[in-house]
Amino acid sequence: MYVPEHFAVPQLDSLHDLIRAHPFGTLITHGRAGLDANHLPFELETGATTTLHAHVARSNTLWQDVEEGDEVLVVFRAADAYISPNWYPSKHELHKQVPTWNYMVAHAHGRITVRDDERYVRGVVARLTRTHEATQPKPWKMTDSTPEYIDTLLKAIVGIQVEVTRLVGKYKLSQNKDRRDIEGAAHGAIAQGGEEIGEAMLACASEKSR
Repeated sequence: MYVPEHFAVPQLDSLHDLIRAHPFGTLITHGRAGLDANHLPFELETGATTTLHAHVARSNTLWQDVEEGDEVLVVFRAADAYISPNWYPSKHELHKQVPTWNYMVAHAHGRITVRDDERYVRGVVARLTRTHEATQPKPWKMTDSTPEYIDTLLKAIVGIQVEVTRLVGKYKLSQNKDRRDIEGAAHGAIAQGGEEIGEAMLACASEKSR
């Protein structure tokens, strides 16, 4: 990924927050059958090492196509928005702005391990469920179904673990513009429904004034 210095995100905590807020990642592999991409919800584990956990259907050939320790890439994308030059105040004075697209992404490079064991898969499913059911009025739990039913479903999936070796982020938020142009573009994005990217741009403009 091309990352100009002014769009780079050196803070790992910020990238961890992005992944946790947008855990539906794209796992890109290059196995025996060639390039492939699978879209999966991931669990992020941080500590001495950074690890991503997920699972795929047993009928998905991904887990048989890769080798232990193969290099993979997982892409996590947060907000994005088209930015019109008309939103920059300076455009109306100097007429030297062009359209662009702003976005926030994290690229997790790592090595893959297939975890075809029931205990690992059960743990991944349980933790993902707890995380994403937490906002429900009555969160669903695995114990809401019969053990036999859950056991049958768990046998139909395979665990995927990615040990992250490098985490790269890019927040393209018009940081290369003047503060008033960042703010103008942010309000334009918000007016078009891009609240998340707009708020991030406003935070960037605020930092620029310090």
